[in-house]
Amino acid sequence: MDRRSLLHFVGGLSISAGLGLLDTGRAAASDALPDTSSPFSVRSLGKPGAAVTVYEYFSMNCPHCAYFGTRVLPDVVTKLIKTGKIYYVFKDFPLNEDAVMAAQVARTLPAHEYFPFISELFRTQDQWAFDPNLKTKQDYANALFRFAALAGMDRKSFDAALADKKLEAFILNELKIGEKQYHVNATPTFIINGRKREGAVDFKQFSRWIDEA
Repeated sequence: MDRRSLLHFVGGLSISAGLGLLDTGRAAASDALPDTSSPFSVRSLGKPGAAVTVYEYFSMNCPHCAYFGTRVLPDVVTKLIKTGKIYYVFKDFPLNEDAVMAAQVARTLPAHEYFPFISELFRTQDQWAFDPNLKTKQDYANALFRFAALAGMDRKSFDAALADKKLEAFILNELKIGEKQYHVNATPTFIINGRKREGAVDFKQFSRWIDEA
């Protein structure tokens, strides 16, 4: 899915190196697990010491990302991540405001809830992203909260996550890094050991990309 305009949303925000949010590039080749203690820290699967590092630039409300996340990524986890072949890093590339909201909530949850939560959002996109009865920002927020509550988040924490402007800026900074450093303009886009690959491909094609890395 091509990136949309973000409803003139990004242009009105200050997203800069001054926030201390610039990407540092490929993860260091170390077996140490990354720190996940804050919403601004890495969200990943596997260990940084793997031979292949994959960045996935994705949007929570992208149907192609949902296809990959529900139909292909489970096999990637079982056959490539758990076997130690790849280190998989999630990178936010929100396509519009409701995708930004979903990313803020996901990152505010405890790190161990991140992957199950985004997997559930992919599975239920029709209920929170594409339900025709959702008209306003508050409608989308209320729909998202139903899933956040299932993950253990109370309404006060949920509202605080959506009001966190620094976290919002961090997420949109990831988008800008993707655009500038890797020329990302569609989702999902994969950066595999620095090489750009695009599209919600099947497991066979994804495995081929990993073998070619």
